[in-house]
Amino acid sequence: MKVAVAGQGAFGIKHLDAMQNIPGIEVVTLAGGNPAGTEEVAKRFKIPHWTTDLAESLKQPGVEAAILTTPTQLHAQQAIQCMEAGKHVMVEIPMADTLEDSERICAVQKKTGLVAMAGHTRRFNPSHQWVHNRIQKGELKVLHMNVQTYFFRRTNMNAAGKPRSWTDHLLWHHSCHTVDLFAYQTGDQVTHANALQGPVNPELGIAMDMSIQLKTAHGAICTLSLSFNNKGPQGTFFRYICDNGTYVAYYDDLVDGDQNKIDLSNVAVSMNGIELQDREFFAAIKEKREPNSSVQQVLPTMRVLDKLEAAVGREGKAPLKKRISS
Repeated sequence: MKVAVAGQGAFGIKHLDAMQNIPGIEVVTLAGGNPAGTEEVAKRFKIPHWTTDLAESLKQPGVEAAILTTPTQLHAQQAIQCMEAGKHVMVEIPMADTLEDSERICAVQKKTGLVAMAGHTRRFNPSHQWVHNRIQKGELKVLHMNVQTYFFRRTNMNAAGKPRSWTDHLLWHHSCHTVDLFAYQTGDQVTHANALQGPVNPELGIAMDMSIQLKTAHGAICTLSLSFNNKGPQGTFFRYICDNGTYVAYYDDLVDGDQNKIDLSNVAVSMNGIELQDREFFAAIKEKREPNSSVQQVLPTMRVLDKLEAAVGREGKAPLKKRISS
């Protein structure tokens, strides 16, 4: 299968690394945000074609699918562009930064019938899969998810320490992981959603600290704390408080409440959540089925984010949607 990747930044590289482990997948074109960086990454991964124009990438011979790891503010526009060009698409989390744009993506997916998937990697991390499998067997029930998402990001830099051309967002990006995972693991609808935010950073135009509370129809609760001000361990720590044990997940690792490491080696064919996510995307295309984490499946999460944004007020969103070449 010939694949186009859009985005030469830190997350684009994670996907390119992952796809090297998936048989039968060939990345034939890379569309990036700047020529120098795009050419450098294309040479590193031996990608024969690179450009700063996504439309040019989508026209490359034989391209069937695209993976978008571009700035959040471009996700909806580019996901629709890919589907209208007849390409299956996986768009990194979040699929959009408004409910309206998320609904537009879903409408185009229904119209075209193409595979359209959102990059909700937490569904695929072996740590969360282990918990999910036990829930499905009736061995665990989530009572309370306590989640901490912490970064030290007072300047507009990406995960690789390079300047961003766009502004990241605690609500529309980072809380999206947890809101979706909470509903996925409980198998229930989020019926209550409350949020508070700290002061808006005058330079970045976003709130740097947030507190979110969720509750499902059958009473499970989630407490989520997020910060770009935390100088310490970085990333997200998920504590599952269950009726039959407590577990703490950190990316692809899992320990129990006593810090004993859980063996995840038999959960999936890889220990890399991003690789597993990409494998699901390609498998769904080949098998002509809806993927786990399809845009339709995660639309309820975007509705919850919209409610949370209304709760904290619109000042929590970066006001400028920077555009790069499509």
